[in-house]
Amino acid sequence: MNSIHQQQPEQNRKDLQGHEAHLKLKQMAEKAGNCFFCTRLRNSEQFNTRPMAVLQVDEDGTCWFLSEKDSQKNQDIAADPSVQLLFKGSDHADFMSLYGKASINSDKEKIKELWTPIAKTWFTEGVDDPRISVIRFEPQEGYYWDTRHGQVVAFVKQMIGAAMGKTLDDSVEGKLKA
Repeated sequence: MNSIHQQQPEQNRKDLQGHEAHLKLKQMAEKAGNCFFCTRLRNSEQFNTRPMAVLQVDEDGTCWFLSEKDSQKNQDIAADPSVQLLFKGSDHADFMSLYGKASINSDKEKIKELWTPIAKTWFTEGVDDPRISVIRFEPQEGYYWDTRHGQVVAFVKQMIGAAMGKTLDDSVEGKLKA
């Protein structure tokens, strides 16, 4: 039996590397704004997952977060820096999974750069709260699922395809290699 991808008239697979991968990663991470931050990936026990706000994405795809120094995620990163980030930008597209390495520091200038007023919810003493740490995530590889022309075009193509009995899917997916 043919897969759905072999039944469509358009190419829907595009692996990205280097600068092109960094651009896609930055675009999708910024659109989502939040991710599931997964640690303890290599441990034989259950891995840990928690929602986190991505506060900055650099041109090379590096993602930045603020975290409590005594948090479980910081303890997990100290034991094993392997991390997975899971993004969802919308209900029908903009999905991304990234694997990479995380590191923790207490760089006051970076904390000030990343600071937002809502962060005071977790760091009640403000930008100078002694419990704040910075997490730097460096992506190594990943996978993305997106649309080529946006959700409206994707929806129209799906409706036309359903009426015609053809697979007209506007999706595109592929590997990301930093």
